[in-house]
Amino acid sequence: MKNKFYITTTLPYINADPHIGFAREIIEADVLARFHRAQGDDVFFNTGTDEHGLKIFRKAQGLGMDTQKYCDQKALEFDKLKDTLDLSYDNFIRTNDENHIKAVQEFWRLCDKNGYIYKKNYKIKYCVGCELEKTDSELVDGKCPDHPNMELEIIEEENYFFRYSAFQEKLAELYKNNPEFVLPEKRFNEIKAFLERGLQDFSISRIKEKMPWGVPVPDDEKQVIYVWFDALVNYISAIGWPEKTENFEKWWPAVQLCGKDNLRPQSAMWQAMLMSANLPTSVQIFVNGFITVDNQKMSKSSGNVISPYEMVEKFGIDGTRYLLLAGPNFGEDFDITWEKIIEKYNADLANGLGNLVSRVIKLAENIKLTESEAKLLSQNRSLASDELRELIEKMELGQALDYIWKIINEDNKFIAENKPWELIKIDKNKFNEVMKKLLEDLNLISELLIPFMPETSEKIKKALETKKLEEVLFQRIK
Repeated sequence: MKNKFYITTTLPYINADPHIGFAREIIEADVLARFHRAQGDDVFFNTGTDEHGLKIFRKAQGLGMDTQKYCDQKALEFDKLKDTLDLSYDNFIRTNDENHIKAVQEFWRLCDKNGYIYKKNYKIKYCVGCELEKTDSELVDGKCPDHPNMELEIIEEENYFFRYSAFQEKLAELYKNNPEFVLPEKRFNEIKAFLERGLQDFSISRIKEKMPWGVPVPDDEKQVIYVWFDALVNYISAIGWPEKTENFEKWWPAVQLCGKDNLRPQSAMWQAMLMSANLPTSVQIFVNGFITVDNQKMSKSSGNVISPYEMVEKFGIDGTRYLLLAGPNFGEDFDITWEKIIEKYNADLANGLGNLVSRVIKLAENIKLTESEAKLLSQNRSLASDELRELIEKMELGQALDYIWKIINEDNKFIAENKPWELIKIDKNKFNEVMKKLLEDLNLISELLIPFMPETSEKIKKALETKKLEEVLFQRIK
């Protein structure tokens, strides 16, 4: 019986164009999905777009557009990433989808029935950028640290609340029983510290008159459901909850990816929501750091935003995948500049992998393989070592690529030391021996690259079979 593996990204807000931070997250999810498929697992890979809330409503208003039309246009830009980045996701959900809206309302009813929703007047400081309430202790100079250029808004109204405080002990127990529930460890420590400060109930609705763009609250036409309470339900609505029970039970629970600004909603709010509906909590949550450009946060005002489309235009699909994955340890902030990534592309891809493949395939024209050797090189085998498997499963994809590049660098060194172009003239047996090792290594490299650089893996495999390289894999960039 096949193992089941469900992985989901967060759903990016569509108030801006896709950026490389989300591109990296969805490529990471794609690597895990492809890796598990290569292991023979049954995989479901979910992504999509988050389309409700004040930020999106105001963005559409500012552009003088109908909000639904704005969402329809922007969702296409995110779904376009599938081809642009060679992604293998199985499902693209929009929080505007009719089935999702029904699931959110059913989830609300269930939480209400179980006694976790109530109504009260309240007054809070609210960051529209995060779509989250902010306490004074979270602010820096009176501003949200993630959106320092946005003024906090004071919301004072009567809304529905979620009894978050009821899950203090249950969340503590969840964290204690699952020592790798959140990775990396420092993010897990952050959410544990947040929990220790005490959970406060939070508002889960908005007055429709002030903010009409959201899922209607069941049995109350004057209120809409708060965007986080709506969006998080996508992880289960995507697999058919509540109607398709069998499909839901087949896939849930999931492994989730998010950015560090999503730590609290994913690893605490969502888990408490699941508990309130008597549903199993998530399997694990991987929390990314931010991508900065020359040590500055990407922003339109700074003019330093790098888009995934720009990167693909310059480096190709697999070049972009490699450059976004081959960063620091998982969860650390990743600083890039065009100069840095061009240098890495040339060193690792053009001079490293590209050069190795070109040399080996050219030399292979001079060797005749036995039938069994040729068959061996055309087989797809699961060749990941325990070390590499562990790195991938812990989302240490930069270290996993280092593992593969160690083989590439050693083979380039091996070629330089053995000079096979000279051996063919003076020692045919030694030449065959050297080439056998290089061809086997290249086959191994092509297998190991499947989840990371699928197109390149295929090209190497084809070149091994035909002893011809159709094109240079990675052109050097000047």
